[in-house]
Amino acid sequence: MNFEFTEEQNMIRQSARDFAVRELLPGVIERDEKAEFPTAQIKMLAELGFIGMMADPKYGGGGMDTVSYVLAMEEISKHDSAAAVVMSVCNSLVNWGLEMYGNEAQKEKYLRPLASGEKIGAFLLSEPDAGSDATSQRTTAEDKGDYYLVNGTKNWITNAHCASTYLVIAQTDPAKKHKGINALIVDKDSPGITLGPHENKMGMRSSDTHSVMFNDVKVPKENRIGEDGFGFTFAMKTLEGGRIGIAAQALGIAVGAYERALQYSKERKAFGTEICNHQAVAFKLADMAVKIENARNLCLKAAWLKDQGKSYALASSMAKLYAADIAMEVTTEAVQIHGGYGYVKEYHVERLMREAKLTQIYEGTSEVQKIVISRTVLKD
Repeated sequence: MNFEFTEEQNMIRQSARDFAVRELLPGVIERDEKAEFPTAQIKMLAELGFIGMMADPKYGGGGMDTVSYVLAMEEISKHDSAAAVVMSVCNSLVNWGLEMYGNEAQKEKYLRPLASGEKIGAFLLSEPDAGSDATSQRTTAEDKGDYYLVNGTKNWITNAHCASTYLVIAQTDPAKKHKGINALIVDKDSPGITLGPHENKMGMRSSDTHSVMFNDVKVPKENRIGEDGFGFTFAMKTLEGGRIGIAAQALGIAVGAYERALQYSKERKAFGTEICNHQAVAFKLADMAVKIENARNLCLKAAWLKDQGKSYALASSMAKLYAADIAMEVTTEAVQIHGGYGYVKEYHVERLMREAKLTQIYEGTSEVQKIVISRTVLKD
């Protein structure tokens, strides 16, 4: 086993770290308060190659490995999870799904501008009545011969407003249940698409989250990904990789809170000494450090398995489940270590705690991860 990163991986990590501190950290509290999307910062992130970092260079991507992606996601998430989730959706869900399962014409038309960061993508799976139960799609894609007619509502859609390209999961043949679901590439400016208001969220407030409504939207048959009925499989396979990205995001949130708590504990004095010298605080920091290291190892293992072409479904679910849970634990303890200061915005840890909660919910709740994991281990 080799735990050393390559020179290129270390360079990517440092580049992401420098960018996050220089461009994302300043103003992140204000953007969170105003629920303001980091437009300029995302543009710079794209120019640096972080929006399409794993896509094949022949389509304008960076051709980087998943380990590099995890390292970059951790660094970005330490300071601005709203920017990190844009990076995650584009890399893990949209670009990877198109490159892995799209045909050559689809890759040339859609993947190329997405991989280069010229355009942003969104993944439309969740619905008002189909969140964790992705088999119960109410959005329909009626087969009209040479096109599909799409009707329905998707909600909790990240990048809904800023994206140019949507990957939409919709039901074509209800009698076939999940085998009648298709995945369609839809241009956001297609007639019949309307967006709901920006969601007023507890955390990651500056991420671009809306409901998307489809009213008789025509989608050319050539925009279907894979064979008829492949949509559910497409969604599940894509989410397996997406969970690595969200696990890395949760890890970054935890690290950001831990580093701030550690620094604060060395500066804040109580009872005649820095509070890090009190066992009650020192033991909290020790527990936080162990949990973070475990989460990082799970994330990197899942990424390594994916890079090696090995099965990573179980590893990605384990990584997301554990990293999300420890992100919640670590951020809560970071607020506690800060005391009253942790409860005010300028110290960042209350924001990180709010952001951590979402990692237990989206791209498969913690309960869904336990279903995936238990089903796998019970087969053995």
